[in-house]
Amino acid sequence: MTPEHFQHLIADVTAAIEGRTLDAGLADFLNQRFPADGPEFRAIADACVAAVKAGWMCDREHGGIRFGRVIKPCPELAGFSVDVVEMADVAGPHHVHPQGEIDMIMPLDGDAKFDGHGAGWFVYGPGSAHCPTVSGGRAHVLYLLPQGAIEFTRA
Repeated sequence: MTPEHFQHLIADVTAAIEGRTLDAGLADFLNQRFPADGPEFRAIADACVAAVKAGWMCDREHGGIRFGRVIKPCPELAGFSVDVVEMADVAGPHHVHPQGEIDMIMPLDGDAKFDGHGAGWFVYGPGSAHCPTVSGGRAHVLYLLPQGAIEFTRA
């Protein structure tokens, strides 16, 4: 697994969602078009596992969370950035999504849930905020951020 190959996998997703509003309807679309038990979702999830093992993904750690920006916003991904975290039964730092956030939730063990959601896609709309939390096990969570926009706060 290389960063270039990973970007190619993500480009299929961003091409399908380019120009769409970040809302619950987008989450429904993603869960239908790229279901958690489908080949595209599985390919991305497997790529994350391989990339973490290779050491170029989730290459930083703080407070029990492994994380890293994998791809900066770029035209090839419709202006989205890609971040991936690995979390297990922990809450991350509070932040705001000025333009929204698209989450791909990939449980690794247990009954891992991200902010109460199991395997699949969840979308936070523009201006939303949260302390990202994984409970019930360990998971990778991939974040697509329009223009890479995120603001860490002191909730």
